[in-house]
Formats: sequence, C-alpha cells, structure tokens
Amino acid sequence: MENRTYKVLLVEDDRFLRKAADTALRERGYTVLTAADGDEALQSARTERPDLILLDLIMPRMHGYEVLRILKTDPQMATVPVIVLTNLGQDSDKKAATEAGAADYLIKSSLRLEDLTKRVDKVLAGSR
Repeated sequence: MENRTYKVLLVEDDRFLRKAADTALRERGYTVLTAADGDEALQSARTERPDLILLDLIMPRMHGYEVLRILKTDPQMATVPVIVLTNLGQDSDKKAATEAGAADYLIKSSLRLEDLTKRVDKVLAGSR
C-alpha cells in the first residue's frame, strides 16, 4: 500500500467491540474515527471523508442497511469501500449487503481482530 495513513470510520454501537477494533486498527497504523449509530456514521462520513467504512448493521437510530444505501447513492461517498461487520450470518443478509454495495462482509462472532485488520488492508489495497 501507499505510504500514507488511511482513515477508517468504524461504526459500531457495542462500546467494547468498538474500543477493541479501534485499538487494533490504530496499532496497524490507521487513523480511526468512530460512530455509535447510523446518524453519527453519515455525519462523520460526509465531513471526514474516510478511505474505508466498517459498518455494523444492527444499530440504534438508523439500521446499517439504510446507512449503506445512503452512502452508495451519494456521489461523494459512493466509491468509499464499506465492510459490513455484523452478527447477522444468514446468506440472505450477506447477499443483501453485497447487492447494496458492501465490499466485504464479516461476522463478528467468528472474527478475530487480526483477521479484521487483514481484511481492511486487503480491501484498501484493492481500492487504489
């Protein structure tokens, strides 16, 4: 990857997971922005222009699918890769997220933080 700091927006309402993922990404050299719900996510995405968004689906105030739909229809944000990070493990959920424009789909319950950072590296490397 280029020798610059990538900005990752981490959208997760679970405080423990948000902190753990934030720490793992920062240790990997990323600048991390966090949001606890869909409204915060959209506001932060539009003002901070992240290079990648990690997006939970089940959140207060606005569902992750709605956030994804809004991001992918916004000309300023449509090209920003979004990795869905959720506990929804049904094939139909994964298909819906992919069809809505998600670059990747990770299931939290079976995910190690090391795997998360590797997937972020991979998606960012492919987006340039």
